[in-house]
Amino acid sequence: MSEPVPSISIKRQRICIVAPSLRYVGGQSAQADLLLRHWQNDPDIAISFIAVDPPLPRALAWAGRIPGLRTILREPIYFWHLWRGLKDVDVAHIFSASYWSFLLAPAPAFLLARLRGARSLINYHSGEARDHIQRFRSAKFVLSRVDKIVVPSGYLVDVFREFDLPASAVPNIVDLTQFRHRQRAPLRPRLVCTRGFSTYYSVDVVVRAFAEVKKEFPEAQLDLVGDGPLEADIRKLVADLNLTGVNFTGVASRQEIGKYYDRADIFINASWLDNMPLSIIEAFAAGTPVVTTSPECMPYLVEHERTGLLSPVADEKALAANVIRLLRDPDLAASLSRNAYQEAQNYTWQAVRDQWLNTYRELV
Repeated sequence: MSEPVPSISIKRQRICIVAPSLRYVGGQSAQADLLLRHWQNDPDIAISFIAVDPPLPRALAWAGRIPGLRTILREPIYFWHLWRGLKDVDVAHIFSASYWSFLLAPAPAFLLARLRGARSLINYHSGEARDHIQRFRSAKFVLSRVDKIVVPSGYLVDVFREFDLPASAVPNIVDLTQFRHRQRAPLRPRLVCTRGFSTYYSVDVVVRAFAEVKKEFPEAQLDLVGDGPLEADIRKLVADLNLTGVNFTGVASRQEIGKYYDRADIFINASWLDNMPLSIIEAFAAGTPVVTTSPECMPYLVEHERTGLLSPVADEKALAANVIRLLRDPDLAASLSRNAYQEAQNYTWQAVRDQWLNTYRELV
């Protein structure tokens, strides 16, 4: 009588995500949160989390309002959380930005993961990668020693290749349940921009383009969803141009962001430096036709005249002309919307899960 064949089970991989918390709204924190929520109760992954921005003790809470001081006080707390949290972990999945942020958060996580015997994965999200690696020798030192570099776009794969750093691409995730997809008919001059008020995103160019659109469509509206260090400058520009119809909504939470896309008919973006902007994928998911400038990364995400319309960086007149083109050609807008919605399916959890799972298994 033959012996029964024992069943083969694959051990759950123990993955620790090291990333910003949702205390600060941003692309990395949103992506980390989506990964954490989707991996919960997954039969293949045991997930844990370490925040790069741990809360300060109550006695030091006042220092949280002072940027430099709060960083100094948080760093030893962060190190302790890393040392304790990376024990018995298979892979440290470390989210990464650039410059000094890289030295303060990802670099220590890599070192402590190595000391704890865990494999290290740097999930690099910054469009500033080329400048970062050129200016900071420490960046290439660390990146060349991690076990794997994963980026959200083919653009960054190509940038890392310039420095002989192999990287693989796993796309960002969009939660389609946040958005109601609909076709815009009729197409109204109702615009939305969900980028922060920072230098890279050139919201001033968005406002100047909107001023051009207003000349053709006086009833046009623009929702600016976000905040940032240049908000006062943008408000002054709106006043100087004597523009009506510009609505400053403030930051929208994950639960609220969908309504801003839903009430808009065109998404507008004017960034001059970017990587894989989640805001554009969200617009794809909501069916909001995309009009954007074309920094180096953008053609990797938006195909001109198939999933959106591209224009040169810093050219508000060309950006406005594409908005006006859509408003005068609703059939084109509908075609872009349909194609973009299909493209958005590549960024769902169903499409991305196995890519992450295979990445972790390759490491372990």
